[in-house]
Amino acid sequence: MARSVVLQGTHRCARCELPPRWCICAAQHLVPCPLRVDILQHALEAHRPSSTGNLIPRVMADARVHSYRRERGVDRAEIIRPDCDELWILHPNGEAPPDAPPPPERLQILLLDANWAQAGGMLTQVQSWGRRVRLPMAGTSRYALRAQNGADRFSTFEALLFLLSALGLHTTADALRLQFELHVYAGLCSRGRKPEAADYLEASPVKIAFPELLAEFARRRPVDNDGPV
Repeated sequence: MARSVVLQGTHRCARCELPPRWCICAAQHLVPCPLRVDILQHALEAHRPSSTGNLIPRVMADARVHSYRRERGVDRAEIIRPDCDELWILHPNGEAPPDAPPPPERLQILLLDANWAQAGGMLTQVQSWGRRVRLPMAGTSRYALRAQNGADRFSTFEALLFLLSALGLHTTADALRLQFELHVYAGLCSRGRKPEAADYLEASPVKIAFPELLAEFARRRPVDNDGPV
């Protein structure tokens, strides 16, 4: 982003929602995926730069985001894709995935993008639409932008990554994981959490995948009206 734009008071990139100093758009691209993914996003998540629900449609081809407000309800017709054979709603209180799932291109996935309390209310409105599915998720969350309440809690994007791996779509999962971890790393940098960002980068494939962008991060020194960003 041009320095003149920063000086005019544009403090965040309109696409990646990060300050220009840490804009990652040059490294973001759409990853093709046979799954049909929809995100039902609580209205309070919509304008949070850290939201991984916002990240998914920026890096995943054909993914869609639908806004949720409790007072308005949910329009099933806006979300259900009639050309899919089955809908899976990902939730920890669901059932294990079936042994013989539909082909990925015939499977629609609905992700609930909200905090845990909000997601419970959202689930009551959509759970009759399809199969409620839980995933085998293990390890430690790499979503360092927010504290996870429990060792088994993961972000919306990470739930998608676990699903892709469970369905054998490992190449797609690896490509999307790079985009997710780049988003987290740049978010840590933008918050001034430099030691944590450095530690995160050391354990991330981002360090090898995006050398030119990381070099640009080290070079950029724009200044806005309030000082360095």
